[in-house]
Amino acid sequence: MLEVNWLAIVLAALAGFVVGGIWYGPVMGKKWMGAVGLTEEQVKDGKMGMIYGGAFLFSLVASWTLAHTFASYASYGAELSVFAKVMTAFGAALGFIVPAIGTNYLFSQKGKTLFFIDAGYWLLFYIAMGLVHAYMP
Repeated sequence: MLEVNWLAIVLAALAGFVVGGIWYGPVMGKKWMGAVGLTEEQVKDGKMGMIYGGAFLFSLVASWTLAHTFASYASYGAELSVFAKVMTAFGAALGFIVPAIGTNYLFSQKGKTLFFIDAGYWLLFYIAMGLVHAYMP
């Protein structure tokens, strides 16, 4: 079994969560609400405990997967630099997450604005997680 740094996993998930709070709050919040067709009242009326709790659990899964990936590389003797870890995280988002949401948005006929807002978030989310995992191996 590969050893992972559980504190780094939690902190990286939190870092991604903080990025989301900033991105979908003051940076892109109003544009995002317009792109998904929600009002501030509708957002506030949502089941925030379930939404935030579920989102954090998904963030933990993503962070654990990234930690496991780095531990797998290390088990074969690879010593990745901070830059390599951040670029690996960014590449995972750019190569897997962005195309997946892009495909979903094409078939659900969502607008380009929503795609770019969400794609930008996921790129930043994974960069933040990559930084935490890079500095807390």
